[in-house]
Amino acid sequence: MKNGQAKVTAIADALGVKKASVTGALNILSDKGLIEYSPYSPIKLSAAGEKIAKDILKKHENIAEFFMEVLSINDLEACETACKMEHIVSDKLFKNMVKLTKYVKTNLKNEIKNLY
Repeated sequence: MKNGQAKVTAIADALGVKKASVTGALNILSDKGLIEYSPYSPIKLSAAGEKIAKDILKKHENIAEFFMEVLSINDLEACETACKMEHIVSDKLFKNMVKLTKYVKTNLKNEIKNLY
């Protein structure tokens, strides 16, 4: 990615898939208004796509923090599991995880560490 833009070949190489697969996915994302895309041009997130990406990143960071701070899971496992969960966790579950993480960090951090 360069200057907030990506190209089909770079995406295909990074994911280990064929360029045709990337092009098909890009057309779907473009039809949904999540990216700005036309063949042979750089791909850029739309405002709607950027909001979704930021929301997913926020979920990833908070879920990983929950695993590390509340459950004492190591960084690598926490991040790998957060990657899997960030797309499927419900808003209610996510909000409750954030609340519990804040509570534990504020009130119970030393007591939780002693459990593990």
